[in-house]
Amino acid sequence: MERSVASSAEDHWAIAALRRAEPPDAIALRDLMQNAYGLYLPRMDRPPAPMLQDYHPVIAAGLIHVLDGETGLDAAIVGEAQRDHMMVETVAVSRSQQGNGIGRALMAWAERQARLRNLTVIRLYTNAVMVENIPFYQGLGYRITHRGQDQGYQRIYFEKHLPAV
Repeated sequence: MERSVASSAEDHWAIAALRRAEPPDAIALRDLMQNAYGLYLPRMDRPPAPMLQDYHPVIAAGLIHVLDGETGLDAAIVGEAQRDHMMVETVAVSRSQQGNGIGRALMAWAERQARLRNLTVIRLYTNAVMVENIPFYQGLGYRITHRGQDQGYQRIYFEKHLPAV
């Protein structure tokens, strides 16, 4: 059964608490990515792409939004509006906060951003070894469009068509 991504109170507070990342957040973003994606290292022949990213130019472009926590960043989403769709590049939630609905709230935020830009399609991908992400995205209404290799990573690509408003 498809779940509406913005249906709980937790989703709404998390969306409201998101802020655009600023240059001083670059180190905290690196730490968040190490924490959130580090669990996949034993499954991969190299670190996941978000662990290798230089976040300074991405922050400067205004493409990252973050959720502050008590000891650093609890979550981040990297996304960009394209001509005909919203592209979600990275969703990261600290391990201590995983399972609390933050990832779902970040995806609700992305859907909201797409709608604000009159976009009705959201696209994203995940690494094929991150098998936990497949049912998560499918449960939010995303469907697998294809699989492929990109920058040496095996990826699974998803798409969701948003209802017209």
